[in-house]
Amino acid sequence: MAVPKKRTSISKKHIRKHIWKKKAYFAALKAFSLAKSLSTGNSKGFFVRQSNNQTLD
Repeated sequence: MAVPKKRTSISKKHIRKHIWKKKAYFAALKAFSLAKSLSTGNSKGFFVRQSNNQTLD
């Protein structure tokens, strides 16, 4: 016969939620840092194709 499980405490729920938000924060920070390095041209791990906008005279 199925028995209902005990309820998770509010503090444990908050701890798990905080860990999940912390992971998301660091992922966003890393993505922003990578985007910033790509836009300034200081990236060492990526090869970005530069568009050639020079006109031929």
